[in-house]
Amino acid sequence: MGRGKIEIKRIENATNRQVTFSKRRNGIIKKAKEITVLCDAKVSVVIFANNNGKMYDYHSPSTTVEHILDKYQEISGVKLWDAKHENLKNEIDRVKKENDDMRIELRHLNGEDIASLQYPDLIRLEEALDIGIARINDRKMEVYTMHKNNTSMLEEEQKQLTYMLNKQENEMIDGGVRHAPQERDYHYQIPYGYRLQPMQPNLQERM
Repeated sequence: MGRGKIEIKRIENATNRQVTFSKRRNGIIKKAKEITVLCDAKVSVVIFANNNGKMYDYHSPSTTVEHILDKYQEISGVKLWDAKHENLKNEIDRVKKENDDMRIELRHLNGEDIASLQYPDLIRLEEALDIGIARINDRKMEVYTMHKNNTSMLEEEQKQLTYMLNKQENEMIDGGVRHAPQERDYHYQIPYGYRLQPMQPNLQERM
């Protein structure tokens, strides 16, 4: 018995609908791969799931989706991109080219991939390196001077703090253990000889 025909209409059951989507999707992508190999055709397939919006795509190894769309516009005459999108695409291409150029220049500055450079290119590269070295040396001097000034300021601040700390310690000692300034000064005003000699009796009183 042959297979009965399936009525093409929306499958109401969510589970059955998801199973059918997976089978049909895989079948479409399989057919796209087969026609690519068998007929050397350029194929691009894009499928979006309705339940979660997930994208499934396939394109021939020899092309890209962008090339397929450009070819479609060229042959059909249908503009898929308006002027705004076209300008945005051109801007993306320009930024990409600048990024590639900067990567190449960076490799040259690192001394890589310079075998293809001609003499004028090597001269410009050398001048660019000299300018970079000069700027680096200037920055080094700025950092060194800044560090030196900061060190001097810290040393001066440490001296001031040490002086204030010693001053406070002396004031605390003077107010506690040491004699009062007047008593200490009077003590040192007495002649040294009188301070050391013992008391002697009055010789006149003995006579």
